[in-house]
Parts: sequence; structure tokens; C-alpha cells
Amino acid sequence: MSSDTNIALSTPVSFTAGAIAEINRLMAEPDFDQQQRLRVGVKGGGCSGMTYVLGFDVPKDEDEIFAIDGIPCCMEKSHQIYLYGMQVDWQGGLNSRGFTFNNPNASSTCGCGTSFAV
Repeated sequence: MSSDTNIALSTPVSFTAGAIAEINRLMAEPDFDQQQRLRVGVKGGGCSGMTYVLGFDVPKDEDEIFAIDGIPCCMEKSHQIYLYGMQVDWQGGLNSRGFTFNNPNASSTCGCGTSFAV
């Protein structure tokens, strides 16, 4: 688990009110593991080259730790170059349901909105 020396002074990403409400709903589930944090990151793949990672995970030593409106988060330090300034939103409509990513660092995104290029 990460040490206190990895605590960020500022948050690299932000969440809209809708995203915060949905994340809090997920964290309120009875089987939620309280040792996990919301992992925000990237991985190789997808139609545009990189895919967003958003899910609950136990922090690792290389992670930076931060909180957004009381939501405990973690991100690999090396991912900040791709995600700094990104806003995560939640769409709950019938035609579009799920988390969306508004990333100012992306030079292009795919039609599904879950992968991007820099």
C-alpha cells in the first residue's frame, strides 16, 4: 500500500456532481471493500491508442493518493501527463449511460469516448 509521502497536494483530475453522486452510490454498496480507492489511469489499447481506467483498486507503491469531495483516489504518477486537467462526468440517460471523459490532453478520441491519442 502507498505511503503518506505519495499524497498529492492538488488533484490531477476532477469529477462533475453527477460523477461524484454515482461513485458515492457505488461506494455505498454493502459489499464495497473500504480498503480500495478509485483508480484513475490509462492503459495501452483501444481504437485510438490509450484507454481510460476508472475502477476501484488497492493503491500500489507507485501511486499518488488524493481525494475529490471525500472520494479516496489513486493514480500512477506516470499517468498524470496524459490525464492532468481531465474531467470525469456521469451520463445516466437512456441513450448514453456511463462515465465520460473530457481530456484536454487528448489530440483525438474514438467514437465510443473511452480511448484517446495524445
